[in-house]
Amino acid sequence: MTTAAGPTLARTRAELDAALAAPVVARRERHARAVVMTMGALHAGHLSLVRHARTLADRVVVTIFVNPLQFGAGEDLSRYPRDLEGDLALLTGEGLLGPADVVFAPTPEVVYPDGDPWVRVSAGALGETLEGAVRPGHFDGVLTVVLKLLHLTRPDVALFGRKDAQQLAAVRRMVRDLDVPVEVVGVPLVRDADGLALSSRNAYLTADERARALALPRALRAGEQAAAGGAATGEVLAATRDVLTDAGLDAVDYVVLVDPDDFTPVADDRAGEAVLALAARLGTTRLIDNTAVVLGRTGGGA
Repeated sequence: MTTAAGPTLARTRAELDAALAAPVVARRERHARAVVMTMGALHAGHLSLVRHARTLADRVVVTIFVNPLQFGAGEDLSRYPRDLEGDLALLTGEGLLGPADVVFAPTPEVVYPDGDPWVRVSAGALGETLEGAVRPGHFDGVLTVVLKLLHLTRPDVALFGRKDAQQLAAVRRMVRDLDVPVEVVGVPLVRDADGLALSSRNAYLTADERARALALPRALRAGEQAAAGGAATGEVLAATRDVLTDAGLDAVDYVVLVDPDDFTPVADDRAGEAVLALAARLGTTRLIDNTAVVLGRTGGGA
């Protein structure tokens, strides 16, 4: 399906191949094709990825697929928000997708024609810590579908949001370890006006839960300020946890400072870049957030 001003919608592999085979006007010093992978229920964070992709490539492919492999038992696969018509309307906004671009919105039967795949990608140690420890097998499912979608869309560059920082690290490691011929670009996360990191799961929050969730970005800011003032790792973590405790958030899964590349905990005498990451539950909704910090500064962050 194609409109005069909008992208081609492909639902099958054959439709995707046909759409990608269509000629496009190439411009010098740009990639031929970029991909942005989503699970739909698009928001401004997703659209920022698409806009960034638009600046990098002559053709942008947006995938919309709720991947069953990355949901564990008791997670929200069945109630995960789905609104393809609304997503397509958003994607045709100014500076987003045009006639040369493609939206690939397959069903699970298209992505996994033989049912659950026997052969899957293992995230290794990166998939066993933090989000991987809380959600066993999650990153194996993520990397399996990412690799399949990279094969199907054949991009030169793939864009991922830094909100899911551990996922970004896992994708980069897979691409490096398996020699996948694609450039991976991380795009800064987008926050709502009140500071909460945009997420499709924010729609599950009640008004009271959303107000309490604002402790997450406040805690990260406290950690950032501590790091900028030269605080050691333990002090940065304490400053972050104190905000969450004061806000009465007792269902906190983790507050950590980790290496950006492999998500291993950083030493107390660490100097250089790190990721300050946290996860907490509000009601039935689990939220994650993170920020980049620089440890080992002296002179008040100079």
